[in-house]
Amino acid sequence: MSFEESMDRPAEAEPDDREPVRSLPDYLHYRAEQPTYRSPGPLRIMVAAFEGWNDAGEAATDAVEELATQAHAEQYRQVNDDDYYDFQMTRPVVTRAENSLGQINWPQTRILHSAAGTTTEDQPDLYFMLGVEPSLRWRAFVSEIVEVAEDLDLDAVVMVGSYLSDVPHSRPLTATLFSTQSAVRAGLEDVLSPHYEGPTGITGVIAEEAARDGFTVLSVWSVVPHYVSQAPSPKAKLGLVTRLEELLGMRVEVGSLTEDAEAWERGVDELAEEDQEVSDYIRRLEKAQDTEELPEASGESIAREFERFLRRRDDQQ
Repeated sequence: MSFEESMDRPAEAEPDDREPVRSLPDYLHYRAEQPTYRSPGPLRIMVAAFEGWNDAGEAATDAVEELATQAHAEQYRQVNDDDYYDFQMTRPVVTRAENSLGQINWPQTRILHSAAGTTTEDQPDLYFMLGVEPSLRWRAFVSEIVEVAEDLDLDAVVMVGSYLSDVPHSRPLTATLFSTQSAVRAGLEDVLSPHYEGPTGITGVIAEEAARDGFTVLSVWSVVPHYVSQAPSPKAKLGLVTRLEELLGMRVEVGSLTEDAEAWERGVDELAEEDQEVSDYIRRLEKAQDTEELPEASGESIAREFERFLRRRDDQQ
C-alpha cells in the first residue's frame, strides 16, 4: 500500500467550541460520538519510541518501556526486522548467562499489548511499539507500520522522542506535546504546532505519514541537557512518564522513578561543583529559564499538580 492511496478513514475533524481536555481518551470519546468515526469497543492507542537519533539519553524508549512494564503489556507481534537493518551499522548485542552460553539480541521492532482497564478503569487498549531506528528501506518500514496501525484499527498514534537542548539539569525536564492537526490542538490542552524544518528521524516520519493516513497523531518530546547527554537520563524519563500517564488515562507508580531522578540530579550537581566553568554555565541556563518561565507559574499549573497528587494518594489507600 502506498502512502498516497486514500484510506477509508475520516477527514480531520474541524475544531469546535468545546473546552480542551487533558487526556487523549477524553478527546477521542468525544470524536467517537460521531457514528462514522470508529467501530465499537475500547479505544485503541499506540505509543511508539525508537532507539537512535530521536532518543537522547534513551529517555524516550526508557519511558515507553516503563509504561509497558507497569501496564503488564505482553508481546503482541514483531515487524519483519531483517529487511530494515544493516547489521554492520546496527549490530546485534551478545549477553551471557552464568554458563557462558551467548544470547544474541538482534535489532528489532516489537509491539506489546496492554488490555483496556489494566491500570485504571478508563485506560484504553494500549499498544506499545519499541524498536531501533532502521538503517535501510525507511519507506517500506513506515508503510508496514501504518499497515499495522490499520490492522489494529487504532484511534490514535502517539510518538515519543527526546532531544538535546540548552536546558539546566536542575529544573524540571517536562514533556511537550505537538500535533500537526488543528482539531487535536484545539481539543487537547497544551498541544503546540510543530515548526521544526530539517533532517528528521523515524519518529518524525511515522508521525507525518500516520497523520496523512487519517490517524489522530501526537508527538510527545522531552529535552535532555546537552552537557549530560549520556544514558540513562532518569529525570527526562520521569517527565515523559508523568505526561504520558495523564495523556493516556493510565495510573503509574512514580516513586522509584522520582528517586532515580533525584539521585541523578545530585550526581550531576557533584560533578558540576568540580568544574567552575561548568557551574557558571549551568547558573546562566538556570537564570535564563527562570526568567522565561516566570509567567507560567500560574494557579492553574499548581492546581493541576495538586490534582495529580490527590489521584495517586487515593490509589494508595
